Amino acid sequence: MPDLRAQAELIRAFVEARGWEPFHDPKNLAMAVASEAGELVAELRWVASEEADEVARRPDVAGRLADEAADVAITLLMFCDRAGIDLPAAIEAKLHKNAEKYPAP
Repeated sequence: MPDLRAQAELIRAFVEARGWEPFHDPKNLAMAVASEAGELVAELRWVASEEADEVARRPDVAGRLADEAADVAITLLMFCDRAGIDLPAAIEAKLHKNAEKYPAP
């Protein structure tokens, strides 16, 4: 699996090739992350919680969920790249904080 830094470089090249950088300031990208997450949520909006695992794995739903999850990830990586956030390092630091805040029983 490619690491997040390598994928961020691919996304940056994609954006640069299209001249989209002026539209991708941190504020707009943060709003886009929320918008893309909303599209992911919409795919399961009216699914009962006890059915969610089964529905998410159905072939007619799984492809749409994968596309929406990818959109969320791509947009988040664009945000982090523009804002100067090292996402893998931020994830590691946050997991450490969470482990201290919520110790395992």
